[in-house]
Amino acid sequence: MRIDQLVPAYHRGDAIGDEATHLKRFFRSQGFESEIYRLSCDRELESESEDFNGFPESLPSDITILHFALPSPLTPAFRRLPSKKVIIYHNVTSPEFFAGYSEEMVRIAGIGREELRSLAGDTDVALADSGFNAGELVEMGFRESHVFPLFVDFTKYRRPINAFLHKLFRDGRTNILFVGRVAPNKKIEDLIKVVFYYKKFISPLVRLIIVGKTSALPVYYHALIKLADDFLLAPEEVCFTGHLPDDEMFAVYRAADVFLSLSEHEGFCLPLVESMIFDLPIIAFDSTAVPDTLDGAGILIRDKRAERVAELVDFVARDQNLREKIILGQRERLVKLQTQGQEPFLLQMISRLGGQQPRV
Repeated sequence: MRIDQLVPAYHRGDAIGDEATHLKRFFRSQGFESEIYRLSCDRELESESEDFNGFPESLPSDITILHFALPSPLTPAFRRLPSKKVIIYHNVTSPEFFAGYSEEMVRIAGIGREELRSLAGDTDVALADSGFNAGELVEMGFRESHVFPLFVDFTKYRRPINAFLHKLFRDGRTNILFVGRVAPNKKIEDLIKVVFYYKKFISPLVRLIIVGKTSALPVYYHALIKLADDFLLAPEEVCFTGHLPDDEMFAVYRAADVFLSLSEHEGFCLPLVESMIFDLPIIAFDSTAVPDTLDGAGILIRDKRAERVAELVDFVARDQNLREKIILGQRERLVKLQTQGQEPFLLQMISRLGGQQPRV
């Protein structure tokens, strides 16, 4: 019996790629034949995965897992397989967020949601990495869906930080951090408005740091640059770092005073977990999967008015008693995240699908 995974794009450091790697190792540790098949991957991961063109003929007793986050040729191929079919849904951003910035992304996001909906009648088990995503699956016609916690490699966050970058950012400014791709659903324009208010009415010593790829939607990125310029915010006050290697990203987490997210669409939001790991107080807008991920930790807000958010950021950045209370709550949530193992659920799923535990 085989348990294989299908991943459109396989990247190291990516949440989906890390989870697929972890699952493959677990299945193999249980004695199953298991491989990751992808359409594209990082060059250094070619030896750890196989091209989908080489996908073997599956049997009805096999299990195939599709990680779904974007439309791809894997969807119709998955639908036709005779094996037991499992989907792990990592979310597709709603198309309306891209309107006015990229008609191509509007089209791709729309196709992604239609492809996902088309799998409802052909999927044996539907999994999602948050309660919000699980709810979307049910709305799309899946008979049932189960929350399957996202795998987080907590060990990698113990690696050393980039000391030079950490020192560079610890220059007396209040550092407001956001980590995530530069995309319209993240509402980075709202972060810029908060920084403008903070600089004008609270303190000129402020910096917004946005860590994430800027190349996906150039129109949106350049609109943000123009907005910052219109507010007379200098590059050192609104700092787009682009994608960073781990040691530099960890340094930025350590140098930040507050993690602020005003995003309006998240399927899970791993940077919230990373902020908990680095004891960085979180302020986040109450939307989509954010309350699922925080589960009572951090500060959840429903009012995005710049003046209110800026005053709250300053309070959290400067009040040590409040910071300690927030960090304590985040540590308690982190303990729950670290102990919610995937393995028992996976073995139950295999048993439910009729799989027999092999003899190792």
